[in-house]
Amino acid sequence: MAKPDNRHNNVERLQEMVENTEHKLHEAEISMEFAEAEERERLKQKNERRRNSIAAMKEEIRDEMQARKNGEI
Repeated sequence: MAKPDNRHNNVERLQEMVENTEHKLHEAEISMEFAEAEERERLKQKNERRRNSIAAMKEEIRDEMQARKNGEI
């Protein structure tokens, strides 16, 4: 049997994930300064995916906060 959907801490969990991803993005940007061209390109692409993930997580945070406000959680 599947566990029931427990969304009570989604906002906090998502915010932590955003912070961790932003930290990794920043660390990768520092690493790019010392990386060879191929590695720098790989990190650049990875950071672009991170930025997309951060945007999606922030949108989900807004949705979850609205659900809280509406009493859905």
